Amino acid sequence: MCKKENLSTVLKSVSKPGRYTGGEFNQIIKKKEDVAVRFAFCFPDTYEIGMSNLGVRLLYEALNREESIWCERVYAPWLDMDEKMREHGIPLTAHESGDVLTDFDIVAFTLQYELCYTTMLHMLDLAGIPMLASERGEEFPIILGGGPCTYNAEPIADFYDIFSIGEGEEALPELCRLYERMKADGSYTKAEFLHAAARIPGFYVPSLYDVRYNEDGTVHSYTPKYADVPKRVKKRIIEDMDKAIYPEKLVMPYIETVHDRITLEVYRGCIRGCRFCQAGMVYRPIREKSPGTLCRQAKCLYENTGYDEISLISLSISDYSRLSELTDGLLSWTNDEHVNLSLPSLRVDSFTEELMEKISTIRTGGLTFAPEAGTQRLRDAINKNVDEEDLLRAVNIAFSAGKSSVKLYFMQGLPTEEMSDLDGIADLAGKVIGTYYKNPKRNKARGVQVTVSVSCFIPKPFTPFQWEAQDDLETLEAKQEYLKDKITDRRIRYHYHNARVSRLEAVFARGDRRLAPALMLAAKEGVVFDAWDECFDYDRWMDIFERTGIDPAFYANRRFGLEECLPWDVIDCGVTKQYLRLEHDRAYQNITTPSCAENCNGCGANKLGGKNRWCK
Repeated sequence: MCKKENLSTVLKSVSKPGRYTGGEFNQIIKKKEDVAVRFAFCFPDTYEIGMSNLGVRLLYEALNREESIWCERVYAPWLDMDEKMREHGIPLTAHESGDVLTDFDIVAFTLQYELCYTTMLHMLDLAGIPMLASERGEEFPIILGGGPCTYNAEPIADFYDIFSIGEGEEALPELCRLYERMKADGSYTKAEFLHAAARIPGFYVPSLYDVRYNEDGTVHSYTPKYADVPKRVKKRIIEDMDKAIYPEKLVMPYIETVHDRITLEVYRGCIRGCRFCQAGMVYRPIREKSPGTLCRQAKCLYENTGYDEISLISLSISDYSRLSELTDGLLSWTNDEHVNLSLPSLRVDSFTEELMEKISTIRTGGLTFAPEAGTQRLRDAINKNVDEEDLLRAVNIAFSAGKSSVKLYFMQGLPTEEMSDLDGIADLAGKVIGTYYKNPKRNKARGVQVTVSVSCFIPKPFTPFQWEAQDDLETLEAKQEYLKDKITDRRIRYHYHNARVSRLEAVFARGDRRLAPALMLAAKEGVVFDAWDECFDYDRWMDIFERTGIDPAFYANRRFGLEECLPWDVIDCGVTKQYLRLEHDRAYQNITTPSCAENCNGCGANKLGGKNRWCK
């Protein structure tokens, strides 16, 4: 039986076969003989999640606009399909052509989350591609990584040929054109291509850097092997967001995905400076799209997809400087077409009655705010720049409009945290309930419900807290139980994130190349989909670390030295280490730093350029 017949038989025996069939409306098909570079874009999670990812949509469009490049999509098969594929000898293939990944020139992975690493390796193995870059000869594709995890790519450096650092809409086509030229003029070898790629801004080739370690296990240095390879790789950005590529059509799935809606990217970057937040630092500088551009893109996507919801996304949508103008422009037609507008990232200090009246999903759905800490002292330390009055004012607006449920996000284990800060979480939730009953316009037919959701602090690269230690597992879990005991009001629901997941995430977030053997062993032993509760096995990971000689506490629970060479020092995200150190010191003095809208604080991101009005 041929592999296609095998696949047809297998699809009848697995859940959600629509994940694997391909053939979706608006997929891009090109003739193989007409293209010079075949590019497989892999998402190391399920189809439903990958199809909802905006970055995949943007880069799929950017690459396929090039006549000589054909970009196709690849997703990780779920456990039942993976088992059947191995049983029947069916390799991993691309959705558009159905071709195996070894037929492609470049196989790229978007790395959105540290706990997708073993799934990524598992996909390589399923495709018949050796995991280690050193074991892949000329006959194998170039393996490329991109996405937020590449700001510290060291734990997976041994598996990749190249990493794309920063925004890829212009960078990836440029890399493909280099590949095409070298193939055409006969100068291509993998080694020569990688050397040439390392000279293109925004591309990190880990094999071209020697890494030395100190006797205590810390990193001593990163040294380029060639004089023309940069000592630090500066990230790429799109300077003018109004000119950035945006798809006019979307590939329409046959099955329900995580987000069946139009995702409208309003701007990149963040004017805030929360000291725990990696995205707020690495996506700088702030670059906005104009309302006119956004309205045109929204209308075009609506007409080409028929979706009945538009989600306006950014790191903090209410910080968009022309939000009122944008919402008015969208509402001029969305109400008549029965299209909902969604604002998923509102701040309590900029939540207004006007927004409540305008935005349909705010009127009909639940509201979520993120105070992050229970006391003003700790909110100042993390530079959240909101106070209790901001929160109570925001929920009061919601309660006056008939809302009776609110969700509050907090973080535990933050640097400088004391037990009184945890008490403050319970106290603040209680004050929200009190505000409800004091509001004469409240919905008296319903009882109030406050959901408190608490995650664990994870020290992330390129943040002011990158040097900090994560609380050990016992402390994290003890704090979770402590807060649970403090919340006694039945009108408050308490949810908390699995501390064991957070600890593993911290290990890989701050890891170095010595973690590669553990990742490879885990992948070979079938450890996949760690981001899924039903698949995560902490004890199994601890066993793997022990067998590979790795102490996870060295990465997660150790306070890194302020003068230490960090595993991610080979990358330049724009924000300087000096600025991060200054913000770190301010945290311990409970000193806040104003937003970029109030004052340019000299973070360094202005050197990257970009059309914006904040950087001086």
